[in-house]
Amino acid sequence: MGIMENNDKEIIKALINDSIEAKKKMLEVAQLGYIYKVVNKIVETYKNNRKVIICGNGGSASDALHFSAEMVVRFEKNRAALASIALNENVSSLTAIGNDFAYDYSFSRQLEAFAQEGDIFVVISTSGNSKNIINALEFAKKLDIFTIGMTNSDGGKVKRMCDLCYCAPSKVTARTQECHILLIHIIAKFVEEKIFI
Repeated sequence: MGIMENNDKEIIKALINDSIEAKKKMLEVAQLGYIYKVVNKIVETYKNNRKVIICGNGGSASDALHFSAEMVVRFEKNRAALASIALNENVSSLTAIGNDFAYDYSFSRQLEAFAQEGDIFVVISTSGNSKNIINALEFAKKLDIFTIGMTNSDGGKVKRMCDLCYCAPSKVTARTQECHILLIHIIAKFVEEKIFI
């Protein structure tokens, strides 16, 4: 392993500082308000014995899986499992829908199969404009399912379509995703503290 050059050191420091600055913006009153609304809605859903359905593409698909795992398994407390499904976890369903219909319906078709009254649907999209997520949100409206978006500072189409949308304070994909992961951990913490007293 070579010695770290000054330029490399500065690049690493700049990336860390950019991430810190984005998270500092999450402390602003408006950001805290949206975070609290998202947290409360998810806690309310679980208190009503309903489930959280989540989806995302690419890095956001990994975030959806992470979110679901925190609910089903645990965050910090050993407690009962909570119902959560990440729609991007079933490769057979995703590829069958893509092959038989179109990838644009990869989430809406599964939502049709799994969503029930009182559930909540969370979409994670850094752009807020993914076609398969837009289609799923349209379908969720037909089912009268409450929707939450997690996007970038612009929000894209998702911002206008969701009942509640958390727009991370950055337009940079990596910074947006880092804020989303922190939000997921905040949700997990509140869920465990409010439900498993």
